[in-house]
Amino acid sequence: MAIEDPIPREFDVQFTGKSVVKASGVSPEPHILSLSNLDLLSGRFPITYFYVYPKPLFYSFTAILETLKSSLANALSHYYPFAGRIVTNSKTSEPEIICDNHGALVVEAHANITLKGLDFYHLNHSLLGKLVTVNPDFPVHIQVTNYTCGGISITFTFDHALGDASSFGNFLLCWSEIALGKPISCVPDHRRNLRARSSPTYDPSLDHTFISCSMEEILNIPANNIMLKRLYHIDISSINRLQTLSCVGGIKRTKIEAFSAYIWKVMVVTIGEFDAKCKMGWLVDGRRRMCEDPNAMSNYIGNVLSVAIGEASVVDLKRGSISDIANIVHEAIKKVTNESHFLDLIDWIEVHRPGLMLAKVVLGQGGPVLVLSSGRVFPVAELEFGFGPPVLGTVCTTIEKIGVGYMNQRPSARGDGSWVVSAILWPELAAALESDSNRVFQPMSASHLGL
Repeated sequence: MAIEDPIPREFDVQFTGKSVVKASGVSPEPHILSLSNLDLLSGRFPITYFYVYPKPLFYSFTAILETLKSSLANALSHYYPFAGRIVTNSKTSEPEIICDNHGALVVEAHANITLKGLDFYHLNHSLLGKLVTVNPDFPVHIQVTNYTCGGISITFTFDHALGDASSFGNFLLCWSEIALGKPISCVPDHRRNLRARSSPTYDPSLDHTFISCSMEEILNIPANNIMLKRLYHIDISSINRLQTLSCVGGIKRTKIEAFSAYIWKVMVVTIGEFDAKCKMGWLVDGRRRMCEDPNAMSNYIGNVLSVAIGEASVVDLKRGSISDIANIVHEAIKKVTNESHFLDLIDWIEVHRPGLMLAKVVLGQGGPVLVLSSGRVFPVAELEFGFGPPVLGTVCTTIEKIGVGYMNQRPSARGDGSWVVSAILWPELAAALESDSNRVFQPMSASHLGL
């Protein structure tokens, strides 16, 4: 049974102010920052993080805005490319960052609804044009929205060419530390020095996973029914139960591997009856794989992502146990969690330049696929700016068309081990996940957030 969107909880947002925040202090002379090879794999998609804060006890909305803007100016002095502009080089057709302190855009807004009245589950109805501001002239734009209850939400939107989740997490944590008067814990590395080897070479299997493409191809992804944007609560008891089921015969599987196995087993019943194979994918951060010291690249700002693709027969997925499928997941991810894969990927991009690159599944090639991204170390409860901790921190998207189903996992701000999962799904998969008797996927509600 397909899920139909109910009548949304209508609310209006009044935009009351707009300002450009530039980096304070001494900034480098204006210059062009060329993107690394792995930056070209980002696709230029906007990435938005959605944080919710209950009513502060001692701060007015005006005071909160001033605190955010003054600390942002300081943070941008450390992350000066984030205050720049992203333009397309006319000769190479590749994007580059103009580091000229153009500034970040901050938008102020008021919503005529309480936080408790916000529909946290049907994100389609709450984002674009209301809680998320998009302006292509600014690679960083922030919207601070005040609610009738006195609570606020902050959406932070970044151009993917600036970096990946690790980069944005470091930036947001730096901003938070500055707002709290703390020394910054991560001095960013802006060198973008992930370059090809002198004689580029790569495993031919990369040709089956990645493709060179243009912005036109990205914008014209074929129409499909991957359109539902959802937010879920995953209880720690469900996570632990799935991990127990995946660890059989002394084999240890991670929580993400166990969670993936469960999703894959549910997903296989939603694909077409003529599909003999079913795929799933996982985003993998290469920072801990590129050097012997796993912390050597922790402050690298940019994109260091690849994608692992697993494929299994529909019959095996339907008949297999969670443990069996977790083994398939583990083997698929293991193929890309090594230095050799990322060096090959950098070389593959070099051979296929100029232009942008994407995983083929993102362009809708290869049948129905779900890609899972884990943000277990992304700052959630830690993202405090002096007016109290958030009750929610998650990723969301304003993308209208995408060729692949997508899920992103974040730790809950509750700090009890539960997760928040944002998703872009086709209706049949949303229905299957929500109707499953295990009740792993619980539609997010104000009660889950303690509102």
